[in-house]
Amino acid sequence: MPLDSPLCFVLMPFGTKPDPSGGLSIDFDPIYERAIRPAIEGVGMEPVRADDECVGGIVRKPMLEQLLLCDFAVADLTTGDRNVFYELGVRHAARPSTTLAIFAANQRWPFDVSYLRAIPYELGPNNSFSPREASLLQSSLTARLIELRKIAVKEESKESPMFKLLDDHRTSDIARLKTDVFRDLLVSSNEHNRALAIARANGDANEMEKVQKSLGPLRGTEVGVLIDLLLSYRAVRAWEKMVNLYDCMPASLQRSAMVREQYGLALNRLGRWQEALAILEQVIADQGPSSETLGILGRVYKDLWVRAEKTGNSSLAEGYLRMAIDSYADGFEADWRDAYPGINAVILLDIQGDQSAENKKAELLPVVTFAVRQRLKSAKPDYWDYATLLELAVLGADEEEARRMLVDALAHIREEWEPETTANNLALISAARKKRGLNQPWLDDLISSLRSQLPTQRSS
Repeated sequence: MPLDSPLCFVLMPFGTKPDPSGGLSIDFDPIYERAIRPAIEGVGMEPVRADDECVGGIVRKPMLEQLLLCDFAVADLTTGDRNVFYELGVRHAARPSTTLAIFAANQRWPFDVSYLRAIPYELGPNNSFSPREASLLQSSLTARLIELRKIAVKEESKESPMFKLLDDHRTSDIARLKTDVFRDLLVSSNEHNRALAIARANGDANEMEKVQKSLGPLRGTEVGVLIDLLLSYRAVRAWEKMVNLYDCMPASLQRSAMVREQYGLALNRLGRWQEALAILEQVIADQGPSSETLGILGRVYKDLWVRAEKTGNSSLAEGYLRMAIDSYADGFEADWRDAYPGINAVILLDIQGDQSAENKKAELLPVVTFAVRQRLKSAKPDYWDYATLLELAVLGADEEEARRMLVDALAHIREEWEPETTANNLALISAARKKRGLNQPWLDDLISSLRSQLPTQRSS
């Protein structure tokens, strides 16, 4: 199965289980092997069984991680198994759609779950499961899983009762924040995470690599530690190490949109932009557009534009610039709360400078300003919020406001690549303005201040 095949987590009893209605026991292994697994594989997904994740009725952390990471899930509710219902509840709280319930039609459920769109399947005499029953269930599952793959790219789809019934229940915060949030939720306070925190503070990629080697084979390593390690490499711009770590990760983590986005970012920083484009475009095809994925895609095209400009290929540069603007603008439209792709679109429109670009910039600029100011009111601001206000002030040629926002941005630096990114953006604006005969020494001062920051000056 290809590495980009979505994972489908299977929640069901395993082996032979008593029939709650008093009939003969039900063997669930043939149901899985003859119907569920072939249906999942037949639609281009890879099944992941949950039977090894529960011991003595205790739901273990690896199972919870799989519930969060797997793109799709199938839950067999036939016996009213407690673990299965618990797992289904976790899944419904975390994912608005892409979870499919099935049940044996002749069984009584322990409580009312009629609000679920579930698929009934037949059992034969004495709860047997013949090729006929297997063929019917496989056919029904295949049709519904094909529907779920289409639903997965529609952000507005809500199949989970949690998301249907509770208007204010939602998934994670803005897409660009979800990676750090996920790390914070899963990282436990252990020696590995403490060692990574020290290595990040010292900007020491070699110490991070020592932590990785101490983990041994990564298959059984906690997801939180691996995410922490991946983002620690990113913090010190160890792009090659990020790519090498990705290659060693468990398949379930490799296939998560969050990790694939970071993998694409690292590939692009290494100059492997064709691979980066393929990864990011596949994430969009699988998961639908998001501000994070499109923001990284925009960065790829922006880097290609800069390279084409340096080599004097003006026609190619113009094409890449337009693609970068379109990607950033689409990312902003995917989530108006996320000002990051919006401000990048506005900056590039300002650099493009023709009348069409000026008109588009005039449309986006107030929306981007509103988005970042709303976030400042409703959440704990981070570096990117203040950096966006800094860039907006520069675009408006407001030197006083720009210097004020610079101070706030510098106080919120977490990782050295953050101010570098802002400095590069401002340098592009400065270069474009100088071409138009506008020289702003104060803008060069801002760029110098951002580039002078050291990793030890980062603030949490």
